[in-house]
Amino acid sequence: MKREPSVPQSLDALAATTAANPDVWELRLYVAGKTAKSIAAFENLTRLCDEHLAGKYKIEVVDLLVHPQLAKGDQIVAIPTLVRKLPQPIRKVIGDLSNVERTLVGLQVRPVKP
Repeated sequence: MKREPSVPQSLDALAATTAANPDVWELRLYVAGKTAKSIAAFENLTRLCDEHLAGKYKIEVVDLLVHPQLAKGDQIVAIPTLVRKLPQPIRKVIGDLSNVERTLVGLQVRPVKP
């Protein structure tokens, strides 16, 4: 993975970031170590964001092997799991994010095709 797992920002820092640019998508990817699925999920997410949210996203990677207590806050039951924190409402997509259409619809980047 290109980015190291991190601890979520404080609420004050997150509020300041959001207030500065309300169009930024706050995404949190929960993984467990550097497994093939975790790496694939991160790469798929980065590619998807570059194509559909260029310059309007922030990805935070949380490694549950390092910070297992953080799974409770977002009610994580499977990994990898992507959580869209902003814009509201919170949305979750489970898996390696290889199905681009499903991921875009799950995050509400693209509406469901009729």
